[in-house]
Amino acid sequence: MAPAAEPYVVEDCRGAVQLMSDGTVRRSAKPAFHVDLPDDADAAVEWKDVTYYAEHDLNARLYRPRHLGAANDARVPVVAYFHGGGFCIGSGRWPNFHAWCLRLAAELPAVVLSFDYRLAPEHRLPAAQEDGATAMAWVRDSAARDPWLADAADFSRVFVAGDSAGGNITHHMAVRFGKAGLGPQVRLRGHVLLMPAMAGETRTRAELECRPGAFLTAEMSDRYARLILPGGATRDYPVLNPAGPEAPGLEAVAMAPSLVVAAEHDILRDRNEHYARRMREEWGKEVAFVEFAGEQHGFFEVDPWSERADELVRLIRSFVVEHMDSE
Repeated sequence: MAPAAEPYVVEDCRGAVQLMSDGTVRRSAKPAFHVDLPDDADAAVEWKDVTYYAEHDLNARLYRPRHLGAANDARVPVVAYFHGGGFCIGSGRWPNFHAWCLRLAAELPAVVLSFDYRLAPEHRLPAAQEDGATAMAWVRDSAARDPWLADAADFSRVFVAGDSAGGNITHHMAVRFGKAGLGPQVRLRGHVLLMPAMAGETRTRAELECRPGAFLTAEMSDRYARLILPGGATRDYPVLNPAGPEAPGLEAVAMAPSLVVAAEHDILRDRNEHYARRMREEWGKEVAFVEFAGEQHGFFEVDPWSERADELVRLIRSFVVEHMDSE
């Protein structure tokens, strides 16, 4: 009898996860991206890890600014954050995402709750969005009563944010919970979608003109789609293409304001712009669209300490300040 063939790699995502020919999945224990943290990176912020969904062993990293008093007027808004990674890789514990959340907590300032979620291909869409909803329910039911957060967090001023895959999750949280879906004690004031992950069957100009060596290429996007879509779904699957031809209308959903951030040289740029335009012009939502000229996908996490990352922090801070008391 001939020996069984050794499994070989069918799909590879940045070396962090590999789908093998026998259907098994191999994951690296090392982050796919590394950034150096300055020695004083957490001087203004303290943080801890908790489990928010024991059934699936899902964790959150909680950040709070140091030296805030206990008085109500000293408490700061809350940002529920979902990391990127094409729904296949990533964790809030990776250095790049950790660095970015340190910056948000220190400089907005805000309490930041950085949530992990189940990853594909072991857990295909909409598992990530379901876990996002569980995370938001945890914010409502548990986080607001956490004594470690009580002195710092104002849960009547909650913002949901995320980058790439996390930006997609943020959209679905905005739709699912609307303005009041977390109850009277936990108020959703706004949503921040940073280069949100979206796809579609028809190629956009940005996808067709993708620069060689881009951080995110059309080929990579297609690979992610093969790994994350449920059986029989196309790239127009509404979870992945929320402004596409199969997506339901959102006219009747009362949503808090949104900030959509795109990058000029990102293959997602055109989809992000189309999404923002359809949300605003067709569905009547309050949406601001900002494009970062000359940048590509995830620039602020490739280098969280860059001047353009500084600019993005200021933009998010302005959005939070503008909307944290809105009705």
